[in-house]
Amino acid sequence: MKRIIIAIDGYSGCGKSTTAKAVARALGYTYLDSGAMYRAVTLFFIENYINPDIPKEVSKGLQELDISFHQDAPSGVQQVYLNGVNVEEEIRGMQVSSRVSEISKLEEVRRAMVEKQRKLGKKKGIVMDGRDIGTVVFPKAELKVFMKADTGIRAARRQKELLEKGEMLSLDKVKENLENRDAIDTTRAISPLVKADDAIELDTSYLDFEEQVSRIIELAKKRMN
Repeated sequence: MKRIIIAIDGYSGCGKSTTAKAVARALGYTYLDSGAMYRAVTLFFIENYINPDIPKEVSKGLQELDISFHQDAPSGVQQVYLNGVNVEEEIRGMQVSSRVSEISKLEEVRRAMVEKQRKLGKKKGIVMDGRDIGTVVFPKAELKVFMKADTGIRAARRQKELLEKGEMLSLDKVKENLENRDAIDTTRAISPLVKADDAIELDTSYLDFEEQVSRIIELAKKRMN
C-alpha cells in the first residue's frame, strides 16, 4: 500500500485532533497537530509580551521560538515542546484558546508554520489536522476531509475537555469563544478556513468517536491501494 497524506480540516471542537491521532495510530502514520503549533506560538507571544500589531516584534519572536513534537515514553502520546519545554497542557487552556485565532491570522506566523509543516510532511505517511491543510499546506493531499458539527454540540464537547483539566467555564462562554474563532478563521485574509473543492465533508454532530475514525480509515484505504 502506498503512503499518502491525509489532511483533516474543520471547525474547532469537531474532534479533529482526537480523530486524526486515532487514524494515524491505526494506519501506523505520523500525526502532526498544526493547531498545536499555532497554539505554541500564541503561548510564546503571551509569555513574552509580544505585540502582534508590531511586525518587528513578531519577526523577532518567530526567530526565538522552536516547536517540536516528541512522544511521551510511558504513554506513547505525542507532546508539544516549545524551546525544549513540554507545553502540551499550557497550550490547551482558555488563555491560549481566546487568542490563538488572532495570532494565527498573522501572515508572517502562517508563512513560518506552513513552511515547517511542509518539511514535516515530505515523506508522506502523515495525518495532519488544522484549518488550511487541504487548501494551503498540502493542496495535493491524497485524502482531504472537512469536519463540521453543530455549534452547541461543539461547545459542550469543549466545555467537557476544559472541565477535565480543572478549568471551569460556562457553556455560554465556551460557545461565544467558538463563535468568535469561527468568525476570525473563516473571514481572515490569509488562509481562511474553507472546505477544499475535493474534500469530503464529515458532520460529526451525531457520530460517536469510533464512527468518525472508521469512516476516515475506510476513505484512506481506498486511496492507498
